[in-house]
Amino acid sequence: MPYTVAQVFDIEGMPDYAQIFAQASADIMLTKQMCRSEDEIIEKARDADAVIAAATVQPITRRVLESLIRCRFIQSLGIGFEGVDVAAATEMGIMIANVPDYCLEEVSDHTMALILACTRKIVTLNEATRSGKWTDVAAPYIRKNIWPQMSHLRGQTLGLVGFGRIPRILVPKAKGFGLRIIAFDPYVPQGVFDALEVCKSGLDDLLMKSDIVSIHAPLTAETDQLMRADQFMKMKRTAYLVNTSRGRLVNTRELYACLIRNVIAGAALDVTEPEPLSADDPILKLDNVIVTAHSGGASPAAMAELWNRPGEEVLNVLVNEQWPRGLVNPQVKEKYQQKWKKH
Repeated sequence: MPYTVAQVFDIEGMPDYAQIFAQASADIMLTKQMCRSEDEIIEKARDADAVIAAATVQPITRRVLESLIRCRFIQSLGIGFEGVDVAAATEMGIMIANVPDYCLEEVSDHTMALILACTRKIVTLNEATRSGKWTDVAAPYIRKNIWPQMSHLRGQTLGLVGFGRIPRILVPKAKGFGLRIIAFDPYVPQGVFDALEVCKSGLDDLLMKSDIVSIHAPLTAETDQLMRADQFMKMKRTAYLVNTSRGRLVNTRELYACLIRNVIAGAALDVTEPEPLSADDPILKLDNVIVTAHSGGASPAAMAELWNRPGEEVLNVLVNEQWPRGLVNPQVKEKYQQKWKKH
């Protein structure tokens, strides 16, 4: 009897996993349908041995998990997996995996680009030039209105909220520009900070000292709406906020209110809440805000890695009986072996 894999997420660009399984001579039958609700996922995946999902947006709740009578493995696209009830999956002996090494260089590069765009006013200068406000090298409008807002990076303080894989890759890039780096992450051991020569900080102290605050924390119940008006008020009036993590870590409405009151100097957002923003969203009207449409992780190489990983991991788990590389809940191993070793 073949294994059955339910692909409940499908967008243009994803490979044909059925073809990948066939090329590997694997006895795996693939069913595919874009599912947007718990009921649709249950209907499509009820009898599946494994599920390929987008666990940042699709609801893999306890109810869904209890209805997946044969499921032993769920592969999530991307780094995030906030849509999955990981605790419930662990209780049921179901492995959850993500793609933790996807787009690390891209997002860290993108973060650095946004920091430079803020401090060097790249977007503002480009728009001023295109609108005819540059008639010579020292045009009065640019000289009087934009140049006074520009700064160099050397000697400034970059505060990292979250100190996982991406911000750790960002550290040497930022140090190359002469930035002093401090970071807040209560779940990372002191030795990791010491190895990268980054000063461990409390959140309030980081907000008060940083010239740029860059968000890199995962979205959890603890970090949802982490950055609100109270936090912005603790930042320097000359500071910038950069978010390349998850939109819901920042309260967009309260950020807007603080920006129009000049509580902070500006913001660069690759991610927002909601996504996408409507074209008439007031935050898009502000000239001290950059929004890059959740593109920080994009490159042909990164997308190829993202799309190929689910097929590879399904083969690893179902055919080769290996643990997935991106196992989110390693504590499930004992329960998994007890539940499935007889099959």
